[in-house]
Amino acid sequence: MTKAAGGSDDKAVKVPLNDLVSDGGCPVMAAPDAMPSDTLYYWDYLHLDYLLNAQTPKSEEAGELVHDEYFFIVVHQTYELWFKQILVELDSVMAIMAQERIPGRELGTVLSRLRRINQIQRLMVGQMDVLETMTPLDFLDFRSLLLPASGFQSVQFRLIENKFGLLERDRLHIEGHNYVATLRDDHGQMVILSEQTPSLFDHVETWLARLPFVRTESYDFATEYEKAASEMHAVGRAKIEGHPNLNDDARRKQLEAFESSVRRFGAVFDKESWAQDVREGGRRFSYDAFMAALFLNLYREEPLLQVPFQILEVLIDIDEILTLWRQRHALMAHRMLGRITGSAGSGYAYLDETAKRYMPFKDLFDVATYLVSRAERPPLPASLFSGADGLSW
Repeated sequence: MTKAAGGSDDKAVKVPLNDLVSDGGCPVMAAPDAMPSDTLYYWDYLHLDYLLNAQTPKSEEAGELVHDEYFFIVVHQTYELWFKQILVELDSVMAIMAQERIPGRELGTVLSRLRRINQIQRLMVGQMDVLETMTPLDFLDFRSLLLPASGFQSVQFRLIENKFGLLERDRLHIEGHNYVATLRDDHGQMVILSEQTPSLFDHVETWLARLPFVRTESYDFATEYEKAASEMHAVGRAKIEGHPNLNDDARRKQLEAFESSVRRFGAVFDKESWAQDVREGGRRFSYDAFMAALFLNLYREEPLLQVPFQILEVLIDIDEILTLWRQRHALMAHRMLGRITGSAGSGYAYLDETAKRYMPFKDLFDVATYLVSRAERPPLPASLFSGADGLSW
């Protein structure tokens, strides 16, 4: 409603709805003099004039609007807004983790922001349910108008991948080229720079490798843990050898399987072999970083270790939910396109394979391979945490 010309505040006339709505269906702001310029207004603060009119379907430009193209644009713009927020949170986390020594209270900030990223990713997975209300036939009504644009060209998502720690060497190539070849030149330079800049993975690895308590002048976690593991394996071996209900052949097979698992477990105590695996790409974390992660998992109940342990847990959550999103994306592509490749050369098979391979923090999942039970873990020295109040990590 608006004042009648020359009328008082309590006299108003109705303005036709069509005069308040743009051609695209979005409400239009009142004239600039509708309120004092020094008064912040919700609409202006969120720049809704621009945001709500940023949907320009190609089908409408061609002469006849396809209803579901409008929906398609809104869904993908929403994804890009969430990608932007993930980058904001990620950059702030990396700025904290890049410090040579991190004040203990700032680890809580890191944890809360990583948790926010995780929750945003869960929303992204749920958003697939919304997108799938569009059927393959609905998509075909406007798909040809989108070529050669592709979600494969999402620069923000590529930045997220690189800043999390995905390596170029681990990326799949499409039709003989890598992902940068599909991007505009300035965007390509941006993502290449992000490949060359320390990632969240790099900062976490450095932080773990210098973690206190794992090795001190009087205590070495690896040595004590190897003793505990050897005792645990000796007990397990004796149980198989003395089992009264196993014949010789069954006992032999069980012992072979058991010794195989013992050898696999033993890899965590072979520093040189571990380093070789890192050089060959079989592992990512350095030996010291991995042992710190193992230490945090085993002694998570210690008050000083609870937040660092939870940071590792949320990193696993982020990798897991992002993998789930990739899987949902692959299934959605299969549902919409069948076996047809996407406009950038990707498709169901490519997307499904990325879900299996693109996990920067996979080593944290592997920690469970080397755990012993609480009853079997070696006790910590009573003096280990003395004087640790106000510790910088």
